[in-house]
Amino acid sequence: MPVLVVIPARYASTRYPGKPLAELRGATGEPRSLIRRSWEAATTVPGVDRVVVATDDDRIADAARGFGAEVAMTPESCRNGTERCAAVLAGLGDRYDVVVNLQGDAPLTPPWFVSALIEAMRADPARPVATPVLRCDADALAGFVEDRRHGRVGATTAVFDRAGRALYFSKEVIPFTGRPLEAGEAIPVFHHVGVYAYTPPALAAYAGWPVGPLETWEGLEQLRFMENGTPVHCVEVEARGRQFWELNNPSDVPRIEAILAELGLR
Repeated sequence: MPVLVVIPARYASTRYPGKPLAELRGATGEPRSLIRRSWEAATTVPGVDRVVVATDDDRIADAARGFGAEVAMTPESCRNGTERCAAVLAGLGDRYDVVVNLQGDAPLTPPWFVSALIEAMRADPARPVATPVLRCDADALAGFVEDRRHGRVGATTAVFDRAGRALYFSKEVIPFTGRPLEAGEAIPVFHHVGVYAYTPPALAAYAGWPVGPLETWEGLEQLRFMENGTPVHCVEVEARGRQFWELNNPSDVPRIEAILAELGLR
């Protein structure tokens, strides 16, 4: 099953304009752009046949080509990363069985998160969409709650059924926990990691659907699948002692730089 990884990147972010070109310092203190670090993360995933940066902005395209990435220019009309993936696939032709959307703001995504998605799609070729979820530890949950308390749009959480089919995704912390957790009790909140694996038919269908009310309210592209009756399979992954965080706001930069230094990533 040939695998294509697409890294969508747009310049005009409401919360963080120019985010893909934001520079992050790692263990050596060398600044590297967010899009470069995301591309480098994608190239470490085993079993991937091709990695493409998808953008509609010449500044991002020039920067990506400068560090050796393949670039696909996508229409300005693309409203999110999934639509950009669909546009890339349409341009390349139907030569891939799995298309992975590796968000351009998640350079700390461990390669085994992506491998788990690829394995899930190979295990069930009829599965249209898969995405990873990570059970929160106490520190992560406290960070989510703190973001919401201060009105920051932070990480996404997910709830799913016993078969792993997503029930909902939200920028709020769900499920609501109405009591303090007991010592040793498993935290019921799962962090949704913004990576997706699709089949080509699922991507083609997505591009033809209108934006629904839930996607509009939450600002979460994956809800369009669910609003149109297409199941999204949640694949539980483990951090293996590695911290994971996305660059959602400028205030996230110091946190990500500290993790890069801790991991020894230059």
